Amino acid sequence: MLSELLYEVGRLVIGSYARLMLKMDVLWHEALPKGPVLFAANHPSTTDPIYIHLISRQPLSVMIHSKVFSIPVLGAYMRRMQQIEVIRGRGQSERVLTQAARTLASGRSVVIFPEGEISPSNGFAAPRSGVGRLALQSGVPVVPIGIHLREENCKRVPTTLEGEPDIITWYLRGPYAVTIGRPLIFQGDAEDRPLVKTIAENVMEQIRRLSQESRQRSLLRAG
Repeated sequence: MLSELLYEVGRLVIGSYARLMLKMDVLWHEALPKGPVLFAANHPSTTDPIYIHLISRQPLSVMIHSKVFSIPVLGAYMRRMQQIEVIRGRGQSERVLTQAARTLASGRSVVIFPEGEISPSNGFAAPRSGVGRLALQSGVPVVPIGIHLREENCKRVPTTLEGEPDIITWYLRGPYAVTIGRPLIFQGDAEDRPLVKTIAENVMEQIRRLSQESRQRSLLRAG
């Protein structure tokens, strides 16, 4: 299919760029289970949804804010690549989660950023409920990912997206360390709000721990 060919071409381009400009360091704690998984990662830069495709040989659908889809050409390309447009607003979250659950049911892994926004420069934002609800709706394993990059290499560019002022946080060069944790299995009712919150916090705690591990590994290599 044309979309599969375009995905592989895009992945090849990203990989070539990463080899030239990034000191990309990916560590797996263990092999993935068979079947689709829900990857859950922190989000220190706008470029994370691009680089995250390099962690797996299988195509991934990344949940990305609708503002990015408003960028000409890029938005059309991402839709063609089956990336998932996250639209905020009343009634929209259920539609987005349903689309993600269907993607997982089709056998394709999905990437979610539980914070729902770019991580603060000094740490992490609190997780939203989406990761917990999707984990319970889909029943697939959740695989936490901790990303660490060099904050001083982030380039913040003011822009306008969907008619609103925004800031794009580019990370175009330097160390980019990724640690991929062990799969987590959750069961229960996706409408059980306390359970959903507990799961989201559990996953985010794993992400924070793995991000710290990425940071320590990056510092050791720099030393």
